[in-house]
Amino acid sequence: MALIQRRRLLAWLASCSAGSAAALPVASLAQDGRFPQRTITLWVPWPAGGATDLTMRLLAELASHKLGQRVVVENRSGAGGTLVMPVLQQAAPDGYTIAQLPQPVLRAPHVQKVLWDPIRDTTPILQLTGVTFGIVVPAASELRSVEDLFAWARSRPGELTLATNGVGTTPHVVMDDLFGRRSLTYTHVPYKGTAEQMLAVSAGQVMVGVNSNGFAPYVDSGKLRLLATFGGQRTQRWPQVPTLKELGHGIVASSPYGLVGPRGLPAEVVQVLHDAFRSALNDPAHVAELAKYDQTVDYLGPDDYGRSMREAYAAEKRTVERLGLARGGSGG
Repeated sequence: MALIQRRRLLAWLASCSAGSAAALPVASLAQDGRFPQRTITLWVPWPAGGATDLTMRLLAELASHKLGQRVVVENRSGAGGTLVMPVLQQAAPDGYTIAQLPQPVLRAPHVQKVLWDPIRDTTPILQLTGVTFGIVVPAASELRSVEDLFAWARSRPGELTLATNGVGTTPHVVMDDLFGRRSLTYTHVPYKGTAEQMLAVSAGQVMVGVNSNGFAPYVDSGKLRLLATFGGQRTQRWPQVPTLKELGHGIVASSPYGLVGPRGLPAEVVQVLHDAFRSALNDPAHVAELAKYDQTVDYLGPDDYGRSMREAYAAEKRTVERLGLARGGSGG
Protein backbone atom coordinates (compact mmCIF):
# COMPACT_ATOMS: atom_id res chain seq x y z
CA MET A 1 0.00 0.00 0.00
CA ALA A 2 2.81 2.37 0.93
CA LEU A 3 4.50 1.60 -2.40
CA ILE A 4 1.34 2.52 -4.34
CA GLN A 5 0.99 5.82 -2.43
CA ARG A 6 4.67 6.60 -3.08
CA ARG A 7 4.25 5.95 -6.82
CA ARG A 8 1.18 8.21 -6.91
CA LEU A 9 3.13 10.96 -5.15
CA LEU A 10 6.06 10.63 -7.55
CA ALA A 11 3.70 10.72 -10.55
CA TRP A 12 2.01 13.87 -9.22
CA LEU A 13 5.37 15.57 -8.64
CA ALA A 14 6.50 14.61 -12.14
CA SER A 15 3.37 16.10 -13.69
CA CYS A 16 3.91 19.34 -11.76
CA SER A 17 7.53 19.54 -12.92
CA ALA A 18 6.59 18.88 -16.53
CA GLY A 19 3.99 21.64 -16.56
CA SER A 20 5.93 23.98 -14.25
CA ALA A 21 4.23 26.13 -11.62
CA ALA A 22 2.28 27.82 -14.39
CA ALA A 23 0.24 24.61 -14.69
CA LEU A 24 -1.18 25.16 -11.21
CA PRO A 25 -4.49 27.03 -10.89
CA VAL A 26 -3.99 30.79 -10.71
CA ALA A 27 -6.08 31.01 -7.58
CA SER A 28 -3.80 28.53 -5.80
CA LEU A 29 -0.75 30.56 -6.76
CA ALA A 30 -2.34 33.67 -5.30
CA GLN A 31 -3.45 31.90 -2.12
CA ASP A 32 0.04 30.50 -1.61
CA GLY A 33 1.51 33.98 -1.98
CA ARG A 34 3.30 32.97 -5.17
CA PHE A 35 1.67 35.44 -7.56
CA PRO A 36 3.32 36.98 -9.44
CA GLN A 37 6.15 34.68 -10.47
CA ARG A 38 7.21 36.55 -13.60
CA THR A 39 6.95 39.87 -15.42
CA ILE A 40 3.54 41.52 -15.74
CA THR A 41 2.69 43.42 -18.92
CA LEU A 42 0.68 46.63 -18.59
CA TRP A 43 -0.79 47.74 -21.91
CA VAL A 44 -1.27 51.47 -22.44
CA PRO A 45 -3.39 52.49 -25.46
CA TRP A 46 -1.48 55.72 -26.16
CA PRO A 47 1.91 56.48 -27.73
CA ALA A 48 5.07 56.44 -25.66
CA GLY A 49 6.11 59.82 -24.31
CA GLY A 50 2.65 61.28 -23.75
CA ALA A 51 1.30 62.40 -20.39
CA THR A 52 -0.66 59.22 -19.69
CA ASP A 53 2.20 57.01 -20.81
CA LEU A 54 4.66 58.79 -18.50
CA THR A 55 2.42 58.58 -15.45
CA MET A 56 1.60 54.93 -16.15
CA ARG A 57 5.28 54.06 -16.46
CA LEU A 58 6.02 55.56 -13.06
CA LEU A 59 2.99 53.78 -11.60
CA ALA A 60 4.25 50.48 -13.06
CA GLU A 61 7.72 51.02 -11.62
CA LEU A 62 6.37 51.74 -8.15
CA ALA A 63 3.99 48.77 -8.28
CA SER A 64 6.89 46.52 -9.30
CA HIS A 65 8.55 47.15 -5.95
CA LYS A 66 5.44 45.94 -4.13
CA LEU A 67 4.88 42.92 -6.38
CA GLY A 68 8.47 41.72 -6.41
CA GLN A 69 8.30 41.35 -10.18
CA ARG A 70 8.72 43.81 -13.05
CA VAL A 71 5.68 45.51 -14.54
CA VAL A 72 6.55 46.37 -18.14
CA VAL A 73 4.56 48.96 -20.10
CA GLU A 74 3.69 48.17 -23.70
CA ASN A 75 2.05 50.76 -25.96
CA ARG A 76 -0.70 50.03 -28.45
CA SER A 77 -1.97 53.35 -29.74
CA GLY A 78 -4.64 54.19 -32.27
CA ALA A 79 -8.40 53.74 -32.66
CA GLY A 80 -9.10 56.31 -29.97
CA GLY A 81 -7.52 54.29 -27.17
CA THR A 82 -9.52 51.09 -27.74
CA LEU A 83 -6.80 48.74 -29.01
CA VAL A 84 -6.18 47.23 -25.58
CA MET A 85 -9.48 45.38 -25.78
CA PRO A 86 -8.40 42.77 -28.37
CA VAL A 87 -5.27 42.20 -26.25
CA LEU A 88 -7.37 41.54 -23.15
CA GLN A 89 -9.75 39.29 -25.07
CA GLN A 90 -6.88 37.04 -26.13
CA ALA A 91 -4.99 37.09 -22.82
CA ALA A 92 -5.12 34.33 -20.24
CA PRO A 93 -6.87 35.40 -17.01
CA ASP A 94 -3.75 34.87 -14.93
CA GLY A 95 -2.87 38.43 -13.93
CA TYR A 96 0.17 38.75 -16.20
CA THR A 97 -1.66 40.88 -18.76
CA ILE A 98 -3.46 44.02 -17.58
CA ALA A 99 -4.35 47.30 -19.24
CA GLN A 100 -5.28 50.91 -18.74
CA LEU A 101 -8.95 51.36 -19.63
CA PRO A 102 -9.72 54.84 -21.03
CA GLN A 103 -13.21 56.26 -21.41
CA PRO A 104 -13.44 55.70 -25.21
CA VAL A 105 -13.51 51.95 -24.58
CA LEU A 106 -16.88 52.44 -22.88
CA ARG A 107 -18.13 54.57 -25.78
CA ALA A 108 -16.86 52.77 -28.88
CA PRO A 109 -19.35 49.84 -28.89
CA HIS A 110 -22.19 52.36 -29.15
CA VAL A 111 -20.53 54.22 -32.03
CA GLN A 112 -19.41 51.31 -34.20
CA LYS A 113 -19.49 47.54 -34.34
CA VAL A 114 -16.70 45.92 -32.30
CA LEU A 115 -15.97 42.31 -31.43
CA TRP A 116 -15.57 42.94 -27.71
CA ASP A 117 -17.63 44.16 -24.77
CA PRO A 118 -15.88 46.42 -22.21
CA ILE A 119 -17.98 45.10 -19.33
CA ARG A 120 -18.17 41.42 -20.25
CA ASP A 121 -14.53 41.07 -21.32
CA THR A 122 -12.75 42.82 -18.43
CA THR A 123 -12.16 42.40 -14.71
CA PRO A 124 -11.93 45.74 -12.84
CA ILE A 125 -8.86 46.16 -10.61
CA LEU A 126 -9.01 49.80 -9.52
CA GLN A 127 -9.79 53.30 -10.75
CA LEU A 128 -6.79 55.62 -10.72
CA THR A 129 -7.52 59.19 -11.77
CA GLY A 130 -9.18 61.40 -14.36
CA VAL A 131 -7.82 63.95 -16.80
CA THR A 132 -8.13 67.66 -17.47
CA PHE A 133 -9.36 68.24 -21.00
CA GLY A 134 -8.98 71.57 -22.69
CA ILE A 135 -9.21 73.54 -25.93
CA VAL A 136 -5.94 75.07 -27.12
CA VAL A 137 -4.86 77.28 -30.02
CA PRO A 138 -1.45 78.58 -31.12
CA ALA A 139 -0.23 81.52 -29.05
CA ALA A 140 -0.41 83.82 -32.09
CA SER A 141 -3.95 82.75 -33.05
CA GLU A 142 -6.68 85.34 -33.41
CA LEU A 143 -9.04 82.89 -31.72
CA ARG A 144 -9.15 83.94 -28.09
CA SER A 145 -12.33 82.30 -26.76
CA VAL A 146 -14.73 79.43 -27.38
CA GLU A 147 -17.17 81.93 -28.89
CA ASP A 148 -14.46 82.92 -31.37
CA LEU A 149 -14.39 79.29 -32.58
CA PHE A 150 -18.12 79.38 -33.20
CA ALA A 151 -17.89 82.74 -34.95
CA TRP A 152 -15.13 81.48 -37.27
CA ALA A 153 -17.05 78.29 -38.07
CA ARG A 154 -20.18 80.33 -38.74
CA SER A 155 -18.43 82.67 -41.18
CA ARG A 156 -16.39 79.94 -42.90
CA PRO A 157 -18.38 76.68 -42.79
CA GLY A 158 -16.18 73.62 -42.59
CA GLU A 159 -12.90 75.56 -42.74
CA LEU A 160 -12.04 75.44 -39.04
CA THR A 161 -9.50 72.62 -38.58
CA LEU A 162 -9.81 70.98 -35.20
CA ALA A 163 -7.61 68.17 -33.90
CA THR A 164 -8.48 65.57 -31.27
CA ASN A 165 -6.88 62.31 -30.16
CA GLY A 166 -9.24 60.22 -32.28
CA VAL A 167 -12.75 59.60 -33.56
CA GLY A 168 -15.15 58.84 -30.72
CA THR A 169 -12.83 60.11 -27.96
CA THR A 170 -14.14 62.47 -25.30
CA PRO A 171 -12.70 65.61 -27.00
CA HIS A 172 -14.32 64.60 -30.29
CA VAL A 173 -17.69 63.87 -28.70
CA VAL A 174 -17.67 67.13 -26.73
CA MET A 175 -16.78 69.25 -29.76
CA ASP A 176 -19.39 67.48 -31.89
CA ASP A 177 -21.93 68.34 -29.20
CA LEU A 178 -20.89 72.01 -29.00
CA PHE A 179 -20.83 72.57 -32.74
CA GLY A 180 -23.85 70.39 -33.46
CA ARG A 181 -26.06 72.38 -31.11
CA ARG A 182 -25.31 75.42 -33.24
CA SER A 183 -25.58 73.64 -36.59
CA LEU A 184 -21.92 74.47 -37.25
CA THR A 185 -19.33 72.31 -38.99
CA TYR A 186 -15.58 71.90 -38.73
CA THR A 187 -12.88 69.73 -40.26
CA HIS A 188 -11.89 67.00 -37.82
CA VAL A 189 -8.19 66.00 -37.77
CA PRO A 190 -7.60 62.92 -35.56
CA TYR A 191 -4.17 62.16 -34.09
CA LYS A 192 -2.94 59.00 -32.38
CA GLY A 193 -1.26 60.81 -29.50
CA THR A 194 -1.21 64.06 -27.56
CA ALA A 195 2.43 64.93 -28.23
CA GLU A 196 2.02 64.65 -32.00
CA GLN A 197 -1.17 66.69 -31.89
CA MET A 198 0.28 69.47 -29.73
CA LEU A 199 3.27 69.84 -32.04
CA ALA A 200 0.91 70.21 -34.98
CA VAL A 201 -1.22 72.82 -33.22
CA SER A 202 1.76 74.84 -31.96
CA ALA A 203 3.21 74.81 -35.50
CA GLY A 204 -0.08 76.08 -36.92
CA GLN A 205 -0.75 72.95 -39.00
CA VAL A 206 -4.21 72.84 -37.43
CA MET A 207 -6.10 75.75 -35.92
CA VAL A 208 -7.44 74.16 -32.74
CA GLY A 209 -6.42 71.26 -30.53
CA VAL A 210 -8.66 69.49 -28.03
CA ASN A 211 -7.00 66.97 -25.77
CA SER A 212 -6.05 65.98 -22.25
CA ASN A 213 -3.36 67.17 -19.88
CA GLY A 214 -0.45 66.65 -22.28
CA PHE A 215 -0.94 70.21 -23.48
CA ALA A 216 0.32 71.50 -20.11
CA PRO A 217 4.00 72.08 -21.04
CA TYR A 218 2.96 73.88 -24.24
CA VAL A 219 0.56 76.14 -22.36
CA ASP A 220 3.01 76.85 -19.56
CA SER A 221 5.80 77.67 -22.03
CA GLY A 222 3.56 80.10 -23.92
CA LYS A 223 3.43 78.10 -27.17
CA LEU A 224 -0.30 77.44 -26.84
CA ARG A 225 -3.23 79.40 -25.41
CA LEU A 226 -5.77 77.50 -23.32
CA LEU A 227 -9.32 78.71 -24.06
CA ALA A 228 -11.37 76.49 -21.74
CA THR A 229 -11.23 73.30 -19.67
CA PHE A 230 -13.86 70.58 -19.25
CA GLY A 231 -13.85 70.05 -15.48
CA GLY A 232 -16.50 70.89 -12.90
CA GLN A 233 -14.43 73.82 -11.68
CA ARG A 234 -11.41 75.84 -12.76
CA THR A 235 -8.05 74.16 -12.35
CA GLN A 236 -5.53 75.19 -9.72
CA ARG A 237 -2.87 75.30 -12.41
CA TRP A 238 -4.71 77.68 -14.75
CA PRO A 239 -7.23 79.50 -12.52
CA GLN A 240 -7.70 82.23 -15.12
CA VAL A 241 -9.10 79.78 -17.68
CA PRO A 242 -12.91 79.26 -17.61
CA THR A 243 -14.67 75.90 -17.78
CA LEU A 244 -17.22 74.94 -20.42
CA LYS A 245 -19.73 74.62 -17.59
CA GLU A 246 -19.33 78.19 -16.39
CA LEU A 247 -19.43 79.44 -19.97
CA GLY A 248 -22.97 78.10 -20.07
CA HIS A 249 -22.43 74.97 -22.16
CA GLY A 250 -23.48 72.51 -19.44
CA ILE A 251 -20.62 70.09 -20.11
CA VAL A 252 -18.35 68.44 -17.52
CA ALA A 253 -15.97 65.69 -18.66
CA SER A 254 -12.97 64.19 -16.89
CA SER A 255 -12.87 60.64 -18.34
CA PRO A 256 -11.78 58.73 -15.24
CA TYR A 257 -9.67 55.68 -15.99
CA GLY A 258 -8.22 52.70 -14.21
CA LEU A 259 -6.68 49.27 -14.60
CA VAL A 260 -8.45 46.11 -15.69
CA GLY A 261 -7.52 42.54 -16.45
CA PRO A 262 -9.06 39.95 -18.78
CA ARG A 263 -12.44 38.43 -18.11
CA GLY A 264 -12.39 35.80 -15.36
CA LEU A 265 -9.39 37.10 -13.40
CA PRO A 266 -9.51 35.30 -10.00
CA ALA A 267 -10.40 37.44 -6.99
CA GLU A 268 -7.16 36.51 -5.24
CA VAL A 269 -5.09 37.79 -8.15
CA VAL A 270 -7.19 40.95 -8.40
CA GLN A 271 -6.49 41.61 -4.72
CA VAL A 272 -2.72 41.25 -5.15
CA LEU A 273 -2.70 43.60 -8.12
CA HIS A 274 -5.08 46.05 -6.45
CA ASP A 275 -3.01 46.33 -3.30
CA ALA A 276 0.24 46.91 -5.19
CA PHE A 277 -1.19 49.49 -7.58
CA ARG A 278 -3.15 51.29 -4.87
CA SER A 279 0.07 51.70 -2.93
CA ALA A 280 1.80 52.97 -6.08
CA LEU A 281 -1.10 55.29 -6.86
CA ASN A 282 -0.74 57.05 -3.51
CA ASP A 283 3.05 57.14 -3.54
CA PRO A 284 4.21 60.79 -3.20
CA ALA A 285 6.32 60.46 -6.36
CA HIS A 286 3.30 59.36 -8.38
CA VAL A 287 1.02 62.01 -6.87
CA ALA A 288 3.62 64.63 -7.83
CA GLU A 289 3.80 63.24 -11.38
CA LEU A 290 0.02 63.46 -11.72
CA ALA A 291 0.13 67.04 -10.50
CA LYS A 292 2.36 67.96 -13.46
CA TYR A 293 -0.71 67.38 -15.65
CA ASP A 294 -3.26 68.81 -13.23
CA GLN A 295 -4.46 65.34 -12.24
CA THR A 296 -5.37 64.09 -8.78
CA VAL A 297 -5.93 60.64 -7.30
CA ASP A 298 -9.52 59.45 -7.89
CA TYR A 299 -9.40 55.96 -6.38
CA LEU A 300 -12.11 53.32 -6.54
CA GLY A 301 -11.73 49.68 -5.51
CA PRO A 302 -12.67 46.73 -7.75
CA ASP A 303 -16.38 46.60 -6.87
CA ASP A 304 -16.96 50.36 -6.98
CA TYR A 305 -14.88 50.71 -10.14
CA GLY A 306 -16.89 47.96 -11.80
CA ARG A 307 -20.12 49.71 -10.83
CA SER A 308 -18.79 53.01 -12.16
CA MET A 309 -17.79 51.36 -15.45
CA ARG A 310 -21.29 49.96 -15.90
CA GLU A 311 -22.87 53.33 -15.17
CA ALA A 312 -20.50 55.09 -17.57
CA TYR A 313 -21.18 52.48 -20.27
CA ALA A 314 -24.92 53.15 -20.03
CA ALA A 315 -24.38 56.93 -19.95
CA GLU A 316 -22.18 56.79 -23.05
CA LYS A 317 -24.94 54.97 -24.93
CA ARG A 318 -27.37 57.76 -24.11
CA THR A 319 -24.85 60.41 -25.19
CA VAL A 320 -24.07 58.67 -28.48
CA GLU A 321 -27.75 58.28 -29.27
CA ARG A 322 -28.47 61.93 -28.40
CA LEU A 323 -25.66 63.17 -30.65
CA GLY A 324 -26.48 60.81 -33.49
CA LEU A 325 -22.94 59.37 -33.49
CA ALA A 326 -23.90 55.71 -33.82
CA ARG A 327 -22.35 53.78 -36.73
CA GLY A 328 -19.84 56.39 -37.88
CA GLY A 329 -21.08 59.56 -36.26
CA SER A 330 -22.00 62.96 -37.58
CA GLY A 331 -20.13 65.42 -39.75
CA GLY A 332 -17.77 66.72 -37.04
